[in-house]
Amino acid sequence: MRALVIQHDHVTEPGHVGARLAERGYDLVPVTVVPEARYHAPDVTFDFPEAGGWDLIVSLGAPWSVYDDTAVGSWLDGELALLREAHRLGVPVLGVCFGAQALAAALGGAVEAAPRPEIGWIEIQSDRPDLVPPGPWFQWHYDRCVLPPGSVELARNSACPQAFHVGRSLGVQFHPEVTPAMVRGWLELAEPDELLRHGVDPRRLLERTLEMEAGAGGRAGLLVDGFLDQLA
Repeated sequence: MRALVIQHDHVTEPGHVGARLAERGYDLVPVTVVPEARYHAPDVTFDFPEAGGWDLIVSLGAPWSVYDDTAVGSWLDGELALLREAHRLGVPVLGVCFGAQALAAALGGAVEAAPRPEIGWIEIQSDRPDLVPPGPWFQWHYDRCVLPPGSVELARNSACPQAFHVGRSLGVQFHPEVTPAMVRGWLELAEPDELLRHGVDPRRLLERTLEMEAGAGGRAGLLVDGFLDQLA
C-alpha cells in the first residue's frame, strides 16, 4: 500500500504518524512543497501528483495560513484540487493542522483566524475517544476550521473544532506526528518574540515536549489505528 505524504516545509515530517503507518504496511512516499531555501518566500511552483494513484494521502502542517493567498501562492490551489479529487475517488485523507484546514476548505468549508492561538500540550473533548483520544496533544496554530457540509465533528475545545471526519477522511487540528526534533526546528524558525507575546516560554515548551515524548508515539498510534480501522 502506498501513502502520499505532503510535507509543506523542510522541518515538518510524518514523525509518529508515519512510523505507525509503516508498521501497518504502508510505503510512505514524501513530497516537500516548499524547499528550505524558500521557507520565507513560500510562493513556489509545485505540481502535485494525481490522487488516484494512492491508497492514502497524508497532508501535514505548515507555518502559513490557508487563506493567505499572497504569501502561499498558487500551489495551494493544486493541493485543494488534489484533496477534492481524493474525496471524490474515495481515497482516504489524514489532514494534520494546516492539512486539516486545507481538507475543510477543499470540501466546501473554510478557514478563519481562531479566537486565540494554541501553543503547547493541550487536552481536548472527544466524542469518540476510541478514534480520537483526548490527549494531551501538541498544538501550534493561529487559525481554525469551519467544517465542510456533511462532515462530523469528533472533538473540540473552546478555541476550535479539534477533529472531524468527512467520508473516509479525518482532519485533526493538533499534531499527533510531533517529535522533539520537530519542535526544536519550529522554535528555531519562529520569530524571536512570537511565543513570548502569547505567554509561552520556548525553553519550557521544548522541555515539556521531551517529557511527553514517552507517551506521544502511543497516542499517535491509537489515532492512526482508529483512522485506518474505522474510517479509511
